[in-house]
Amino acid sequence: MRTTITLNDKIYKALRIRAAESGETVSAVVEDAVKEQVLEDLDDLQTVKERENEPAIDFKAFVEELKADGLI
Repeated sequence: MRTTITLNDKIYKALRIRAAESGETVSAVVEDAVKEQVLEDLDDLQTVKERENEPAIDFKAFVEELKADGLI
């Protein structure tokens, strides 16, 4: 699929340099980066799903507990 994206000029220059140094096309570098991000997001979503039933900890209450224990 063909698409258009807008990048900061300096980011695009860095992308072109990276592509040239690796012998890849700019498109291939962008596609690899997007794939990596999608896989990372899927991993994060899986972790969230695995932990969805864990009890929530109120930050303020936790800080008070740390203070009561003399840890902060």
